[in-house]
Parts: sequence; structure tokens; C-alpha cells
Amino acid sequence: MTTIGTEGSGAHPRFADALRELGLDHLHGQIRRFPDATRTAAEAAAAIGCELSQICKSLIFAADRVPVLVLMDGASRVDVERVRQELGVEKVTRAKADVVRETTGYAIGGVPPFGHRTRTRVLADRSLLEHDVVWAAAGTPYTVFPMEPGALVAQAGATLVDVREQTS
Repeated sequence: MTTIGTEGSGAHPRFADALRELGLDHLHGQIRRFPDATRTAAEAAAAIGCELSQICKSLIFAADRVPVLVLMDGASRVDVERVRQELGVEKVTRAKADVVRETTGYAIGGVPPFGHRTRTRVLADRSLLEHDVVWAAAGTPYTVFPMEPGALVAQAGATLVDVREQTS
């Protein structure tokens, strides 16, 4: 694992621009780049050395065919029925890879929680707030950045919800 400064931080250029536009330049120096892709939450947690639940997954769903971003802790799964109820729509499905890229400007495995190509509705599961810091993708499967979860939710323009699958 390496930490790289502002120049060539490894973040996707769109995400780097978003950090500047949002006044979050200080995050450039905290972006970590890995030699191998961390496409899954488990791979990212292992590379960072944090708990799986400290990974913030950015997942795109289609709610009546309209893209919606769900931010979820890495140890949990999204309950699509709860998302459906939260949004008041008829059907929620996982978005296909081309829809994810078209909507966000990023490939699956590297989607950050904000700095997307288009504005979408964003839901954030409350489980993210259980940590002091969470780690999210910085626009590529090789890069992540740390952020206080409340600030991350605010920057993403997310609505706090309870949409994780309940385990018995």
C-alpha cells in the first residue's frame, strides 16, 4: 500500500476535480493507491487493514429504471425491498455495468460516493455512522480515501435510511 500526495494521487481525474470543486483538496494527500485492484469490500478492507464494515460501498440500483446510488457499509448487503419501500417505487434491481458507468462515469469496483457524471438520488444506510472513519473508492478499483461518515453522507447529498438486510 502506498500513500501518494496531490500530484498524481491516483484518483480518477473526475474524482480529483470533484474534490477540488467541493473544497476537499486535503483529501488528495490521504488517497491510498494499491498495486492490485480492490474491487470488493473484503479486498479493500484487507489492503487497508480496517474492519469490513468501515468500507463504504457505492452501489447503483435501478428504481423503476431510474438510477439511484446506495451507500452501504462493506459488511452488509442492501435489502432491495427496503430500498423499494423507501423510494416508493414498484421495482428495484441492481444496475447493469453500462448503466453504472453511464450514470457515474466510473466502472464498478471504483465508484466513489460523490463526484459523479450525473446527479442521482442518494440513500446512505445508517450503519455507516457507526464508525469514526470510513473508506470509499476514489474513482478506480486501485484507490480509496478516508472520510468521516457524516461528512461523506453530506457531500454525497444522501438521505439517511435503514436499507441493509437484516440477519437473524
